[in-house]
Amino acid sequence: MLAGTHRFDADFPAAVIDQVETPCYLISEDAVRRNCEVLAAVKSRTGAKILLALKAFALPALFPLIRTYLDGVCASGPIEARLGYEDFGGEVHTYAPAYSAGQMREVIRYSDHILFNSIGQWHTHREAIARRAPAVELGLRVNPGHSEVEVDLYNPCRPGSRFGVHPHDLEGVDLSGVSGFHFHALCEQNADVLVRVLASFERSFGPWLEQAAWVNFGGGHHITRADYDVDLLCATIDDFRRRHRNIEVYLEPGEAVVLDAGVFVTRVLDLVHNEMNIAVLDCSAETHLPDVLAMPYRPHVIGSGEPGERAHTYRLGGISCLAGDIVGDYSFAEPLAEGDRLVLTDMALYSFVKTTTFNGVRLASIYCCSAADSEPRLIRSFGYDDYRGRLA
Repeated sequence: MLAGTHRFDADFPAAVIDQVETPCYLISEDAVRRNCEVLAAVKSRTGAKILLALKAFALPALFPLIRTYLDGVCASGPIEARLGYEDFGGEVHTYAPAYSAGQMREVIRYSDHILFNSIGQWHTHREAIARRAPAVELGLRVNPGHSEVEVDLYNPCRPGSRFGVHPHDLEGVDLSGVSGFHFHALCEQNADVLVRVLASFERSFGPWLEQAAWVNFGGGHHITRADYDVDLLCATIDDFRRRHRNIEVYLEPGEAVVLDAGVFVTRVLDLVHNEMNIAVLDCSAETHLPDVLAMPYRPHVIGSGEPGERAHTYRLGGISCLAGDIVGDYSFAEPLAEGDRLVLTDMALYSFVKTTTFNGVRLASIYCCSAADSEPRLIRSFGYDDYRGRLA
């Protein structure tokens, strides 16, 4: 069975695009629901539990929808843990490379599972957890020893990685009190990669699986992508649980929950020419779309082609002072004009959770829409107070 949930024109009709204030993120509730239905089917077939990775998508307005299908959230520290506890509900699994004593007090308050990146961190904090919340389950993040992530910036198993315990770190260690293990080695990948990562994990950590109650397979599973092999994922989980006395399995996708479920809408403010045509937009790659520069990657713009593919090629630039504040080069069948709206696809994930107010650029508004509504619903707009409040 292949996944596949994308219905762009139905999810983002032109009439809705024309109504929003730019720049903005526009999230389709219908697309999120379809993604969650795919994930719920995996849960039903395998008995696995699935968590929303808040690092990828954290919009409380859609938590009531998502928690109908998923079991809770995974958090990257005390702030996300609190958001999950107070606004999402369900299980809260918290992992960070390290915790201070103050952070741990907050993490204990909001978490059901706490995962440590090293034996040293576990030893540092386990007594405080035992005193304050003895029912909290503790786990270790391990390095599975295999990854196929090509970009080192996103490869948690790269040489010299700071993430995860190695098998030699566990030799001779009394793991009483540790109830599970966590590994994360995927990034936007299919189930065949999970098969190879899981095999490496089992070879490396098999001697310690006897005492485990659960194993978290991490995130990076592109389960709702059109070509994703859901059958292979389910078979892999089932086989693992048969081999290991029904150890509970967790998955914590972020992108898969909101894949193809959001767009970014921006507007042309000015057109200039400097050896090529340049469209200056009312947004900024640096502030609104930081992954465009960090990965880097070239987001798709509806109605566009590669440079030179269509009659009119433009460089799309942002409004910050950064010389490299460039979304990319695109071609269009017709010339762009001031006021034209451009729509960038697949912008729900890792988008507004990573924005900045560099240069005092106003944060983009956030809207939701659905086929049941005739107009988009404004979730949040931003202004001076949001900029000022970040400074002091």
